Amino acid sequence: MKTPIGLKLLGATLLACSLAACSSWDSMSHRQKSTVTGAGVGGVAGAAVTGGSVLGTVGGAAIGGVVGDQIGKNR
Repeated sequence: MKTPIGLKLLGATLLACSLAACSSWDSMSHRQKSTVTGAGVGGVAGAAVTGGSVLGTVGGAAIGGVVGDQIGKNR
């Protein structure tokens, strides 16, 4: 099955954003690090559950970011 160009573009964009976030990782608070990590894990989980759906990936990242933010707030 051929991967749609939009999905490839989304993957490349997420990778670029992840690398950019890592470059400023040291100056981030614990809560911000938890949010970024939660968004990454949520995006991967959302993509896996929905079979690579863009909506599932973005939705998973959004939910994961919120969960990570709330977990990071308690520390």
